[in-house]
Amino acid sequence: MATSTKDATAQTAPGSGATVIAAGTLCWRVEKGSLEVLIIHRPRYGDWSWPKGKLDPGETTPECAVRETFEEVGVSVKLGIPLATITYPVTSGGKTVHYWAARTERLTPVPDGKEVDGFEWVAPERARTMLSNPSDVEPLDALVAAHRAKDLQTWPLIVVRHAKAKPRSSWSRAEGERPLAATGRRQAIAVGRLLQAWNPERVVSSPWVRCVQTVSPYVTQRSAKLKLVDALTEHDAARRPGRARSAVERVFDKRRSVAICTHRPVLPLVFSVLGTHMTGTLRALLPVEDPYLAPGEAVICQVSSANLGRIVSVEQFRAYDD
Repeated sequence: MATSTKDATAQTAPGSGATVIAAGTLCWRVEKGSLEVLIIHRPRYGDWSWPKGKLDPGETTPECAVRETFEEVGVSVKLGIPLATITYPVTSGGKTVHYWAARTERLTPVPDGKEVDGFEWVAPERARTMLSNPSDVEPLDALVAAHRAKDLQTWPLIVVRHAKAKPRSSWSRAEGERPLAATGRRQAIAVGRLLQAWNPERVVSSPWVRCVQTVSPYVTQRSAKLKLVDALTEHDAARRPGRARSAVERVFDKRRSVAICTHRPVLPLVFSVLGTHMTGTLRALLPVEDPYLAPGEAVICQVSSANLGRIVSVEQFRAYDD
């Protein structure tokens, strides 16, 4: 079972002894009933490792993991459960690498020829003997444990608080028409980039303008299906909280990747429903104090495809905005 909460905006620290932040994936598939993982050869170091790389400026770790995997082996992935985060010494001080599982059935790797000049699909036991860095075994062990528990194949359920809106005090029209502030519009673009790491097929949102504006960049770019649900507005959730809970519960019935965008006062209701689908250890990772999430911040849950309705990981990220 994977549990994780990470800071999405971690960057390389300045000065001597800096910690380099990187991210990558363990791509996996099931071939003839057996688990296989993608291991890569890096000519610069003459070693066998996982696809990974350092964060670009203004990039979150999930975005980095997806980008680096595509750049190194030509595979577009969607992140699954978080795996072990490893830290080891490098010349500049230390390096911390965040890893995710990424299912890659029916996708053919194409090494870039510079960073990576070869790859192999191998059984986990074989990968363990090939890996050059002993710490690279940690995320592999986490992936194998999840596979044995039937928690490796998952779909994401993402909860997003809408981006920063214009102040209530300066708005005299209907509350549902209050739009995003200029900062919020920039945040919405960053939210769109962050969501692409999991690429949800559907977005379920409050119909109020500030929520719709928050998810619009993602919906437009990815052609995701958008459903507006009145029960997720502040007013409806306050008057009929049962309807808000039911709206969240229904997303489990679809068993398809989804993002939910709503308001700060509605978040406790959303998290109360999610909490019924997870262990106490994972529930402890859900936000419990007001304001629960910052504007544009998200909680990402991975739901097991085999163990129906069971959430197996919880992460929290704030989309980078300038």
